[in-house]
Amino acid sequence: MEKQSCHEKFIEQGQPLMAEVEDATNHEHELKLLEAVRLYPKAVAWSVMMSTALVMDGYDLKLIGSLFAQPAFNEAYGELRTNGKYQISAPWQSGLNNGSNVGQIIGLMLSGYVVERIGFRFTMMIALSVVIPLIFIQFFASSLGVLAVGQVLIGIPLGMFQTVTCVYAMEVMPTCLRAYLTSYVNLCWLFGQLIASGVLRGTLQLSAPWAYRAPFAVQFFWPLPLLIGAFLAPESPWWLVRQRRIDEAKLSVKRLTSKTSVNFDLDKHVALIRATTEHERRLKDETHFATCFKSTDLRRTIIVIGCYCMQVISGSTLRAYATYFFQQAGLATNQAFNMSMVVYAIGIAGVVSSWFFMFRVGRRTLFLIGLSCLTVVYCIIGALGIAQASHPSPGQAWGIGALLLLSSYVANSTIGAVSYTLVSEMPSSLLRSKTVAIARGSYAVINIGANVITPYMLNSTAWNWQAQAGWFWGGACGLGLVFSYFVIPESKNRTVAELDLLAEVADAVAKVREGQAAGGGGAGGIGQELRALREEAETWSNRMKQASEDYTAACSKGIMSMALFTLDNENWTTLTADEKRRITRIHGLELKTTERDPAAGQVGSSGRAVVAAAPSTAE
Repeated sequence: MEKQSCHEKFIEQGQPLMAEVEDATNHEHELKLLEAVRLYPKAVAWSVMMSTALVMDGYDLKLIGSLFAQPAFNEAYGELRTNGKYQISAPWQSGLNNGSNVGQIIGLMLSGYVVERIGFRFTMMIALSVVIPLIFIQFFASSLGVLAVGQVLIGIPLGMFQTVTCVYAMEVMPTCLRAYLTSYVNLCWLFGQLIASGVLRGTLQLSAPWAYRAPFAVQFFWPLPLLIGAFLAPESPWWLVRQRRIDEAKLSVKRLTSKTSVNFDLDKHVALIRATTEHERRLKDETHFATCFKSTDLRRTIIVIGCYCMQVISGSTLRAYATYFFQQAGLATNQAFNMSMVVYAIGIAGVVSSWFFMFRVGRRTLFLIGLSCLTVVYCIIGALGIAQASHPSPGQAWGIGALLLLSSYVANSTIGAVSYTLVSEMPSSLLRSKTVAIARGSYAVINIGANVITPYMLNSTAWNWQAQAGWFWGGACGLGLVFSYFVIPESKNRTVAELDLLAEVADAVAKVREGQAAGGGGAGGIGQELRALREEAETWSNRMKQASEDYTAACSKGIMSMALFTLDNENWTTLTADEKRRITRIHGLELKTTERDPAAGQVGSSGRAVVAAAPSTAE
């Protein structure tokens, strides 16, 4: 009995036809910004609502760090120093700030499992429900120990927010809107920090205990309206497809889009999601946390971890201590609180301006520019810190403050905004929630270390570096720049399927290089085999000079391992029949449609040949 072709199986099982997938991909690329806003206004609104939960995370982060500069809080919980002032010791400062990070690691690991089982909506609803009673622990804390316990516990739902918000924004947005809505996550962080600064400035003159309890009480405002919003929100269509609930996925897309566009085809859009998901399923036997560290996904996980950790390396911990930093640099308490509010207002302006930058220069370029500028800014702060330590003056103190303001703008217009976009785009769709959870957990671990050493840098009872800490953060940014230059790719204007392709190509290139380094050695002569495959791919690359620039570049570097890949008919027809068979056989690919040849099958609606990643069953 003759074996059934892969294409016949694809149709028999109700899989999307390649022509539909190609049309949906073309629509993604042709969709302009304003057209996308008109087509996806409801998706934008739902994404904004879900991401707003991170205002609570930003608020909590800023609240604890700024209370160390509030006189009433220091008198209630601090120790009397020889200078006659009360102060929280550096170990307790580190412990309180790290409590939330410890809880977030737990919450992130939980959400990585929970999201893929019950969905984004219900995960968010559970986290919001848990937050409300935990705020009472902070509000009524009678000692630093109780407050630290409250910080750990409230960190658990805050960690769950981290996974849900940026992944949900990624999965409900079209390609051209992804950068704006994923970077809005960073904007929510800044909103929370700005609100905390304003509340603390407003309660500065209150007497204890309301001077520090009122800021904790403000947190009761957020959970209930967000809980209602999460209940009403549509589920991610990508998640529904992963659960094989195709009809519900179509209803979700319908709820996320408007009826104003006659060019949008709901069925084709879901077909693209299904084709991408099925391709990833063929490459992965399982989708556990451990899968994130295997094969192609290991490289993607490293990229996402690096992007998240760059937020810490760029000095986010130092800016979180802005009020305390300004105090130690020589500003009065009320001036220090005023300046910290300006820091976050400028940061918000930075995120908004990043939307214009990303539209023009791309993610990778903006990331590298940001790290380069921050390296210089922090080194200047460090140099001024040396002068301020030996010859203090108000002018130098204000100069240090101005540079910290500049660092806030630079960081949030580049690294802060771009990192959330990259971490949501880089993972495969099947492992996106787990990869983000791992990466954010790594961020929390690095942040714990930063929170331990930053108080020691600034505290007069510890290292007392004050503004000289700029040298440390300048060096960290320099190291981050080197890492980012060699590791972080460009993802601008690429669909999820195309990002899968680029990841597979990068993995193939690495294997080729390993084979070359092995000099043809190893079991089965793997080095020789890889070199032969590379020569084959390079031969093909020479025939494709008119093909897409991105794909041509990928071919010239190594083996072509394809997800959904289109070639112009003119280029494809220059290959001989034997070359076509050999190219599609390199990774067990089955030729779906070629040029207009009755024996070769159908042609995509755009008149281009389509190759799809499906294992061939014929010899």
